[in-house]
Amino acid sequence: MSRLQTRFTALKEQNRAALVTFVTAGDPDYDTSLAILKGLPAAGADVIELGMPFTDPMADGPAIQLANIRALGAKQNLAKTLQMVREFRTGNNDTPLVLMGYFNPIHHYGVARFIAEAKESGVDGLIVVDMPPEHNSELCDPAQAAGLDFIRLTTPTTDDVRLPTVLAGSSGFVYYVSVAGVTGAGSATTEQVGAAIERLRRHTDLPISVGFGIRTPEQAAAIARLADGVVVGSALIDKIENAATPEQAVDGVLSLCAALAEGVRSAR
Repeated sequence: MSRLQTRFTALKEQNRAALVTFVTAGDPDYDTSLAILKGLPAAGADVIELGMPFTDPMADGPAIQLANIRALGAKQNLAKTLQMVREFRTGNNDTPLVLMGYFNPIHHYGVARFIAEAKESGVDGLIVVDMPPEHNSELCDPAQAAGLDFIRLTTPTTDDVRLPTVLAGSSGFVYYVSVAGVTGAGSATTEQVGAAIERLRRHTDLPISVGFGIRTPEQAAAIARLADGVVVGSALIDKIENAATPEQAVDGVLSLCAALAEGVRSAR
């Protein structure tokens, strides 16, 4: 089994959801970002999404847009992001790590080269926001052939007619975007999320992780009672933006991660 399958299977046996944390590679700089990345598993992250910095992250709100700007300003690029994964893997071979971002940097890097180096570095899956299933042959199919999971986003506006197309070829888990909007936006009610998960389960056996708008341990716990995974990104990135020093950035992210993990683990 893949790391993602192994992790979600183990958590299902423990009757709890996964805490899925998102941070942007290279934010606010390479060394601080690597320290955060290495510290996340011990702070309670079950799955890590690592953002690939890009100049035009159209699905992201202000917090992650600013994280991209900081990372790019610190000269982060795709090669350095893959190197960061390699360094993470020297001390952690168990925690699933997914790269999340947009197709433009991958296309510029070279799809075949990117897939080969992502697999070699220890990446487990990809979330590429702007690659619809109609373009599976360009990235999804070769990535999965190389052993990388391809994780799809579904939203409140993805209807029952569209869902089978979106989910075809999905693997790893399904990422349910709980609000129609950008990252860091308002949050959906638990009733809305519960109904959406129930509908998704009729279409897929994959674990379902819910994100967008989850900021507190209490919100994380509420979602953890319903979903297989809880995704938190903007709230963690805010800790980096508001830190006065690199040490404060690391401590702020890892402290919030630990509080979120406690919320998730005590939910059921």
